[in-house]
Amino acid sequence: MNQSHIDYTSRFAIDPAAAAAMGTDELRHNFHIDGLFQPGRISLTYTHYDRMIVGGAMPTGAPLQLEAIKPTGTKNFLDRRELIAVNIGGAGVIKAGGQSFELQARDMLYLGMGTTDVSFASVDKTAPAKFYLLSAPAHQAHPSRLIRLSDAKRLDLGSKDACNERSIFQFIHADGVKTCQLVVGMTQLAPGSIWNTMPCHVHDRRMEAYLYFDLAETARVFHFMGEPDETRHIVMGNEEAVLSPGWSIHSGAGTSNYAFIWAMAGDNVDYTDVDPVALGDLR
Repeated sequence: MNQSHIDYTSRFAIDPAAAAAMGTDELRHNFHIDGLFQPGRISLTYTHYDRMIVGGAMPTGAPLQLEAIKPTGTKNFLDRRELIAVNIGGAGVIKAGGQSFELQARDMLYLGMGTTDVSFASVDKTAPAKFYLLSAPAHQAHPSRLIRLSDAKRLDLGSKDACNERSIFQFIHADGVKTCQLVVGMTQLAPGSIWNTMPCHVHDRRMEAYLYFDLAETARVFHFMGEPDETRHIVMGNEEAVLSPGWSIHSGAGTSNYAFIWAMAGDNVDYTDVDPVALGDLR
């Protein structure tokens, strides 16, 4: 569907039995999201997994205004929602609620429920910003806050021997910015490392979305999903996203190192609320 400079579509929730019977095209149709960053447009996918909206804004001319879309059922986009925007492109500016925020690459902005007059712009239109957008329903208004990459809580995990040496950047954590239900972070794999989130886990109380980026055009990530004893995979290219229902594992292995942004919404914001899956139980 089209609304001025905004494109949007909807994804309905899929149960594990239905997903187990799907072929490649059906899996991609239901869980894979591409075309997030279109010059001069905002592209949104409204999901029925905790009502999360996954999108992208790529301003190349005039600022792009964030307008309400029909699925939100509100006058303004953030009347009953919160939003996080992560910039993975050139320097950009987000104006919201009478404030102006400049985001460099990998900086994040949180906007609380009730924020109005949100727009996205690029500092240099020849090197446009790419704002990855994540929005979920909110029940309380929290202050807007710019979080630079250097402000995030960093955890260095994994090892070269296991091909999963990586740095995790928690933009939202218990001692930092408060949100209603959005939890967002970024993982950067070191050169020579390809595996993320393995051993894997599920968290039935929160859905998750991954955006893979910093991949060469010819590189790919094999994203693994499904119930632990009934796994499937989706092949991911650069700047493509994938939805992970609460019942599904979420892990990946690339043909080279890469980065990805992970985002969750659901019953809580507790990182430790997961159900680990032993490698020997995967099928």
